[in-house]
Amino acid sequence: MTDIVIFGSGKMAELAHFYFTKDSPYRVIAFTVDAATIATTVLKGLPLIPFEKIEKYYPPHEVKMFIAVGYTGLNKIRAERYHTAKHKGYELVTYVCSKATRWGDTKIGDNCFILENQVIQPHVKIGNDTIIWSGNHFGHDVVIGDHCWLSSHIVLCGGVEVGSYSFIGVNATVRDDVTIGERCIIGAGALILGDTPDKAVYIAKPTEMYRLDSDKFERMKGTSK
Repeated sequence: MTDIVIFGSGKMAELAHFYFTKDSPYRVIAFTVDAATIATTVLKGLPLIPFEKIEKYYPPHEVKMFIAVGYTGLNKIRAERYHTAKHKGYELVTYVCSKATRWGDTKIGDNCFILENQVIQPHVKIGNDTIIWSGNHFGHDVVIGDHCWLSSHIVLCGGVEVGSYSFIGVNATVRDDVTIGERCIIGAGALILGDTPDKAVYIAKPTEMYRLDSDKFERMKGTSK
């Protein structure tokens, strides 16, 4: 097995530890974060080392690394640590869940994290440092840029392109051959039918609360029988 160090100490890092341990050829041997954020020296029974000193304890010729940071700052924080780790000389690993469905021609960059129950059709390209949560459908010839975050139950129809640093929320749908600009936020449940400019934000209208509470609603249903 190949030894790796995970950058991060939050829920994302703990999930990465779980998936890498249960379903990968990698063995997590330590965690690392910025020294200013360290509150303990042990996480999941493993050493938690200041990122500023990581080369001293786990040099890049001995271990690889994974950056487990969320979408804070529209993925900028993760991207910054990604570039710093590469500057330090670390190779960044990608995790693709064994329960994801894909064809052999899928092109995936480094430091990606792709969870279970994906349907990834032929000729899909996924950039570097992109996080894809569970249960999505990516049609043929989809292209996803670098440093993106895609939540669950998203449908990207064939030929969709997603610009770098973009975020797509749960249950969003993008029509075929649409281009999402860079640094966009596509909110939960949004339906995108045309190309978007860079830095665009789309928010679906939430379901409104009904005028009757549940007791009155049930009584109304009873009288209609």
